[in-house]
Amino acid sequence: MTTRVRYRECDVPVFTPRTPMSSQATVRRTKTLVRPERGVAPVPLINPQSAHLPSGSHIHSEDETVDAWRIFSRIATFWAPTILLRSVGGLNDQHKIQAWREKISLCFIIVCLCGVVGFITVGFQKVLCPTTVQANTGRYVGIGTVDGVLGVQGWMMNVTANEDYSGVNFTALLQYPGQDITTLFQRDAEDYPACRGLPFRAAAEDPCNSVTECPLGPLYSSPTFSTIGLTNTSFVVGYDWSQVAALKNYFVIDGAVLNMNSYMKLHPNRIRSDALDATIRNVLLAPGSSGRDATRLFYYRADIRAAVPCMMQRYYAGNIDKITPGCLLSELVLYAGLVIVLGLVLIRFMLACIFSWFVSARLCSPPDSHKLNRHAISPAVLPGGANVSINNVHGTAPWAGPAGSKKLMRPGGRHTPEGNAAPIMSLAQIGAELFAVCLVPCYSEGEESLRTTLDSISTTTYADSRKLLFVVADGMITGAGEKRSTPDICVSLLEPDPRFGNPIPMSYIAVGAGAKAENRALVYAGHYTVAGRRTPTVIIVKCGTEKEAFTEKKPGNRGKRDSQLILMNFFSCVTYNDRMTPLDFDLFRKIHILMGVTPDFFEVCLMVDADTKVFPDSLSYLVNCMHHDHLVMGSWVTAIQVFEYFISHHLAKGFESVFGGVSCLPGCFSMFRLKARKATGDDWVPLITKPEIVQQYSQSIVTTLHQKNLLLLGEDRFLTTILLRTFPNRKMIFLPQARCRTVVPDTFSVLLSQRRRWINSTIHNLMELVLVRNTCGAFCFSFQFVVFMDLVGTVVLPVAIGLTYMLIGSMFLAPPSTFEEAIPLILLVAILGLPGILIMLTTRKIVYVFWMLIYLLALPIWNFVLPVYAFWHFDDFSWGETRKVAGEAKSQSHDHGAPIAAGPSIPLRRWEDWERSRLRKLRREERRRRDLERMNNMYTSVNGSLGIGSCTFSQYGGSDTVSTVSSEDDQWQTQIGGYNENSSAYPPPPVGLIDHSFDSAETVAGEDLKMMLDVGLEDEPSPSHSPLSSHAQSFQLSNQGHSISAGIMTTSPPSWPSNRRRGK
Repeated sequence: MTTRVRYRECDVPVFTPRTPMSSQATVRRTKTLVRPERGVAPVPLINPQSAHLPSGSHIHSEDETVDAWRIFSRIATFWAPTILLRSVGGLNDQHKIQAWREKISLCFIIVCLCGVVGFITVGFQKVLCPTTVQANTGRYVGIGTVDGVLGVQGWMMNVTANEDYSGVNFTALLQYPGQDITTLFQRDAEDYPACRGLPFRAAAEDPCNSVTECPLGPLYSSPTFSTIGLTNTSFVVGYDWSQVAALKNYFVIDGAVLNMNSYMKLHPNRIRSDALDATIRNVLLAPGSSGRDATRLFYYRADIRAAVPCMMQRYYAGNIDKITPGCLLSELVLYAGLVIVLGLVLIRFMLACIFSWFVSARLCSPPDSHKLNRHAISPAVLPGGANVSINNVHGTAPWAGPAGSKKLMRPGGRHTPEGNAAPIMSLAQIGAELFAVCLVPCYSEGEESLRTTLDSISTTTYADSRKLLFVVADGMITGAGEKRSTPDICVSLLEPDPRFGNPIPMSYIAVGAGAKAENRALVYAGHYTVAGRRTPTVIIVKCGTEKEAFTEKKPGNRGKRDSQLILMNFFSCVTYNDRMTPLDFDLFRKIHILMGVTPDFFEVCLMVDADTKVFPDSLSYLVNCMHHDHLVMGSWVTAIQVFEYFISHHLAKGFESVFGGVSCLPGCFSMFRLKARKATGDDWVPLITKPEIVQQYSQSIVTTLHQKNLLLLGEDRFLTTILLRTFPNRKMIFLPQARCRTVVPDTFSVLLSQRRRWINSTIHNLMELVLVRNTCGAFCFSFQFVVFMDLVGTVVLPVAIGLTYMLIGSMFLAPPSTFEEAIPLILLVAILGLPGILIMLTTRKIVYVFWMLIYLLALPIWNFVLPVYAFWHFDDFSWGETRKVAGEAKSQSHDHGAPIAAGPSIPLRRWEDWERSRLRKLRREERRRRDLERMNNMYTSVNGSLGIGSCTFSQYGGSDTVSTVSSEDDQWQTQIGGYNENSSAYPPPPVGLIDHSFDSAETVAGEDLKMMLDVGLEDEPSPSHSPLSSHAQSFQLSNQGHSISAGIMTTSPPSWPSNRRRGK
């Protein structure tokens, strides 16, 4: 039976009209004939078969699929059959066996890459240009390059005596150093055995006669040279082709330069019937200014070819100072490497300095009035009844706007274009400080770490009214060495808002497979107080399902990625007015009350680890950066006094920031845009709230080793990767002015575990980023090439450190004598020295030189021990020693779970639907209360003080006339918080320095409010007003100068458990 696939509404593409692009010149890349994929959405990185299956469907194991990578992994591990891995290796699970095979395959590829790099570095030159060839190449001394030397039979001779000898003026000869003087020595035909038997005059006759005199002594007698004062230097006279062309009666045979002056002087005219003479004259008398290469002509005929050895023996004057093709190719590769590597190093250095000195200073400066005074689209994107004014301290929506009453729409109703369009507003109403949510995911941190982080965020220069602390406790766990659980510590730090009462567990869709796909969380709301600051705070405690509380050691724990997705999913639903889980709706209500605006006003999100201390100005700097460049969708920094940290940030990330392509925004301290205004200011572009981003980041079923390394070890880098793939034209930058301090590993085991996760996640994410083609730059100076170099540089670190020490040792034993030999040393000095110069220029602190020396001494650990350990643990997806909890030997991963799609057990409804159900629930409780009073013959006035008082109006406007006793209401009431945030018994706490005046407020009595709710969807509320009783408390709602006050019955405040623990 075929199962019909059902799609969600948000999965169906909606046509969006776009304005035509400007005809002005632009540097933005677009589609071309050879690159048609530009502008097309990339394929999801992780898109399992379950992504498009209906809920509850069975998912076929992806191990059954066959692809090229699985085939290669089987071939690479053919020597390890499955039965051997099960019996000896202890790998009983099919996923673990496949992960082991993929690990061995990756290690095999890494070993091959290391071999290739080692061969290119060491063996490539020796193969193409052997040592003997190099020695011969180095034996040549160019003619005219050294003074005081002359050439004899091709050898370079030092002239130690300059006086004349036998009528030869050596002083005049030395005016042209290196010239051949062989013809001045006495010789005869018997001195050349290679010429015996040849019939040619050039080979048979004596070279010395009355025409060609030889005033010096015998050529082949040693006393001759000592008498004259000539010393052999053992170097061969070298000529280049231009010199051979310029010299009279010189030509070349197979690289040997021949001096034919004596022969041409003896035989100025052509000799008949002498083929060798004719060949010599054809070469010397040929027109043109070439180098007279006679090799082909002499080797064409057999009789002439037989005379070649004789010619070289008798007339040899030197050799072409040439390089073999192999040596030439080797030098080309060496110089190309010098240009590319040194160019990249210098460009990265210069651009990092430019960004640090000029660009970053502009980005972190406060926005000017021109930017703030312009008009743009309002952040409000929810239905009209939920839009509120920014200055509403109570967090309640207006009952009446300029156009009259605002009501909730009927289910299935349609908004008019006028009512659905977000209003245009002046950005000055929001100001320089955007609404920011500060996410702090915590797991096993202690109270000191948590308090330090929350204190640092709360005491920043950013206004409390514009930032929200969003703390997520990942499960009911207790950190190693802690006496209290992490949720207990978090809740104890909060000053609760009594309006919200005791939280109840709310369901949401978690990152997990099977039963793990459902989770519950408690939402505590209030304020975090420190040093006179009161920062609105929500604390989410993941407590797990009821069954999980009794069967799991860590109920509710789903990992850091799940904590981030709680926020991302929530703001995605708010941005698109998509269906919400009960947890999302509970968050909506509490955030709205705490902040005074609906959550759609939030534009940026700061992600901070629970062991990080934020500097006071950092949050303001990051938000200023978002103001100055609307293309920036993320920025980050971590400044720790360790050379490796400093240089990886200020050099590598500073260079990447110039092009807006920082490849990793770590969770330690990063800011993301939730949504960004278009350049025209008339629409929004969702970023981390984009459904495609949330869907890829929330994948829970991962089967391959590559997918697990992406999702389970480096969630922060993976989020950056999918953002860069989805928005290649936007920017990820590094802002050095925004600083923080974090805790670094203080033991080698923790460092080993941390770097294992970092290195493995880096490799797998770079493997995806290198495929992103729609990036800036071209060829060797493109972002794609830089990513490729980073990827190769990471995997070849073990062989690189070995080659580095081998290079240093060889330089000490045999210092370079030529520039070519010094090129590797130049590159090494540039790579290791320029970072030190950068630190001196940016920090002006000498102490970093000391840290650099320590780093250089520790290079074997950084470049060999840690990478090799990481490579061999490709199939380890745990967090190891990094974050341990009490009673746990090793921090486990979240890669387990049955591949069964979760059923529709968690309700998903839009905000307005949840709001209607909440109103019905309040009215139903009010009716039950009145029935109970009648049964007990109790009487209560309209604004009395007996019974369980509640306010049944919606803070978002409108009313609801659906039956209060319908069966539909009963199924949702357990998913809605049992508190009444509008109860006058608990007025809103002070919010700090914001002053709100309600002198001109108008009021509406509670009885009139009830009548308004009973009117229905289409009728206007009663315009009449009645005064409140003198003893009734009031709750004010403000909107553009109008306010109302509702009389509410009061009861005793709800209790608040300071250390509530569920499932323990």
